[in-house]
Amino acid sequence: MHSFALMDYLPILLMFVVAGVFAGGNILLSQFVGQRKPTRTKLMPYECGKDPVGSARERFSVKFYLIAMIFILFDIELIFLMPWAVVFRRLAALGGTIRPTIFVEMMLFIVLLLVGYVYVWQKGLFDWGQRARQEAEAEARALALQEGRAAKIKRAA
Repeated sequence: MHSFALMDYLPILLMFVVAGVFAGGNILLSQFVGQRKPTRTKLMPYECGKDPVGSARERFSVKFYLIAMIFILFDIELIFLMPWAVVFRRLAALGGTIRPTIFVEMMLFIVLLLVGYVYVWQKGLFDWGQRARQEAEAEARALALQEGRAAKIKRAA
């Protein structure tokens, strides 16, 4: 039996320290070196790819739910691959019927991830082509038109 030693966790602590220093360093560097040109569009509130204009009870596009599903499928669930990869050799050394069972379970997990990937691909979530650009440009033009009308009303008042 392996005894508990705090030194076994030193690489994990070192990884967190390096990640924290890297993130903090990049934030500080961008504050000191980055350009600051505030414009009306940059200062406007923005959330989830949609301008916060109109009613809060507005229906969302299916793409928002698909993006959430992609996050769950490929960011969170892939975290489960790391512990499996770490302990697979130790579990496989146990021999018997557990070795194929462990492998089949992980392959089933990967197949489920692949099914989710194919589903969102078929729904067109990865379609960032011409149609998506045209929709974004049309939305930007409508927003600019709305801002122009608001500015005219302010000047007239």
